[in-house]
Amino acid sequence: QVQLVESGGGLVQAGGSLTLSCAAFGELLCTSTMGWYRQAPGKERDLVASITSRGRRYYQDSVKDRFSISGDNAKNTLYLQMNSLKPEDTAVYYCNAVGSCLNVEQNFWGQGAQVTVSL
Repeated sequence: QVQLVESGGGLVQAGGSLTLSCAAFGELLCTSTMGWYRQAPGKERDLVASITSRGRRYYQDSVKDRFSISGDNAKNTLYLQMNSLKPEDTAVYYCNAVGSCLNVEQNFWGQGAQVTVSL
């Protein structure tokens, strides 16, 4: 089992910055990819950014050049640095960890962190 705990959400003005953190607890050896998703009211949950165990990164087009995903293996913590925030970035942000061990697929979610960007 893996438990993911997000922190760092909040209210920020447009153009500002926030850093989300996701602390991971439990057995992480089977984790191959960690990522950040977001869900705005009335919309589906979308992948914002992800990073594989080999360091390969993916970014949604709308956040490229503004957001940066990174991880600290020593602290078992995933980060999302968000710069130049826009009102359309307002959403609940979820940390996610996926992997496979002995052909058993694993998919874990955090509880979510609210990010609100005001004009």
